[in-house]
Amino acid sequence: MADFSDIGRVAAIESLYEGTPYKPYSSEGVSGHAFETSGMAYIATRSRLFLEGIDFDLVYFPLKHLGYKCVVAVTGELYADFYHTGSLAVRLGISAKLDLSQIKELWQGIVVAAQEHGYSDVSLDLAPSYNGLAISIAATGSQAVSIDGKRPKVASKDLLCLSGSLGGAFFGQQILERGKKAFDAGETPEDMEKHKMMIASYLKPEIDAEIVSKLESEDSLPSCGYLVTRGLGDALKRLVRDTGLGAKVYADKIPFEGNSFELGKNLNIDPISAAMNGGEDYRLLYVIPITKVESFRRDFQTFDIIGHMAQSDVGAVLVTPEGVEFPVKAQGW
Repeated sequence: MADFSDIGRVAAIESLYEGTPYKPYSSEGVSGHAFETSGMAYIATRSRLFLEGIDFDLVYFPLKHLGYKCVVAVTGELYADFYHTGSLAVRLGISAKLDLSQIKELWQGIVVAAQEHGYSDVSLDLAPSYNGLAISIAATGSQAVSIDGKRPKVASKDLLCLSGSLGGAFFGQQILERGKKAFDAGETPEDMEKHKMMIASYLKPEIDAEIVSKLESEDSLPSCGYLVTRGLGDALKRLVRDTGLGAKVYADKIPFEGNSFELGKNLNIDPISAAMNGGEDYRLLYVIPITKVESFRRDFQTFDIIGHMAQSDVGAVLVTPEGVEFPVKAQGW
């Protein structure tokens, strides 16, 4: 395969689009679910910047998985606010150590995720970078105007429902980092197969592409939602800030992967701390009115109830099995 210096930026972009359902330099814009159903919609854009050495390490991060994960990250932000996907804008800052074949792997992951989550248009631009690979992704989505009017107001005692286990991505990243250090020291890294679920949580997180449609069709629309991507503590603090209410999460209700506590002992990491402070689990946290909890539990059995809203003076707290309440201090950084 020719490299960037051989064919130039424009031809490189065109070659990346070959064999995909998307077109380069398209200007179709958003053509999402809400336009098709009501003709009127709110439009929202969510964006993320991923930097090599900060957000990912190419020593152990497969490029295809990385592209997929970056799309899931911004898509989850749309789903948290009940928006259907529309268009995706991708900008890549490429360092000299990466050739076109490697960028094609990254792009393949982006395209796979874009198709899976129903994006109608994906734009791409390329630029040189002196400081490693940089990935900027902006996702635009639509929401029928009628949906906003259906959302109930958040109230004390409403329930906090989480779409999956927490802490796995943080553990997975720690395992990979430990393997990298062992390799650099000339030692044999441990067998990664026994930790494949944790590693997969970090390298290739997944979100239900039909979640917004399911919430609408089942008439179980939450009051509000957040993507848990910088630890549960960060999401709780944003929830308290935005609603003006308090929030309680119970430590013994937080879901974990099966061997989290055994692995936590080996790594000297408390799984609860990993859930509250660790990041990149990409779980959806929804506030469900207490009057709808039975129907929600019936229709969304993969969700766990981990706590509830409270009076404003409570703040954001973590409740131990003994009933002791600790203020959430996670900073999401």
